[in-house]
Amino acid sequence: MPEPAPLPVDQLHFAMPPVHASLGEERAHRKERLAGALRLFGEYGYEDGVSGHITARDPEFTECFWVNPFGVPFDGMRPGDLILVNAQGQVVEGTRHVNQAAFTVHAQVHRARPDVVAVAHTHSVHGRALAALGELIEPITQESCAFYEDHALYDAYTGVVVDEDEGRRIAAALGPRKAIVLRNHGLLTVGDSVDAAAWWFLALERSCQVQLVARAAGKPVLIEHRDAVTTREQLGSDLVAWINYQPLWSRVSRTF
Repeated sequence: MPEPAPLPVDQLHFAMPPVHASLGEERAHRKERLAGALRLFGEYGYEDGVSGHITARDPEFTECFWVNPFGVPFDGMRPGDLILVNAQGQVVEGTRHVNQAAFTVHAQVHRARPDVVAVAHTHSVHGRALAALGELIEPITQESCAFYEDHALYDAYTGVVVDEDEGRRIAAALGPRKAIVLRNHGLLTVGDSVDAAAWWFLALERSCQVQLVARAAGKPVLIEHRDAVTTREQLGSDLVAWINYQPLWSRVSRTF
């Protein structure tokens, strides 16, 4: 018997970021994805007391952002639990307080980066461990190359960030990059969607873990500059991050 004929490529499903018909639809989408990302972060153990937050810029009121409310557990977060905060850190929609550290850092990053939709920052274990060393991610795996020359180190620590000037300095250190290691503090990532920012945080935390484990076992072999750059160009875009995140979204969305 002859072999089955291959299906035309245009008949195969391949998910891409959605295009929204209205600002209201886009807002609902961002809130749903934000609640889902927070649930995932809770599942992965990134929650540490009341620390940690993800923000998403409102598509209509672009100087305001949606964020998880202070003191509410990540693992049961729903879109209706989120609060909307303006550029002055005031809650304009919702019934709970905002974490002021979330406002101080995230607001300055959003202000400095109009291209950024979402910002993720939590006190994950391996991120804090690498931050305690004051080091960047080295190009030692395919995945870590996504951050090669595309993340920064904020080489200072002055306590819990509640000062606008400190937030501006962090945003300046981040620059145009996708991530930053905050010395003695933890990790922060950004993306042009909630999905991308969340994926970069997950990937950066894993890269920290691999680097620490590899160094404990021996001397890691660095990927050469040219190959690291090529790999970053293949894997380091927000679109690739969005695509990588979809299996996780598919799983966590079943919990709503």
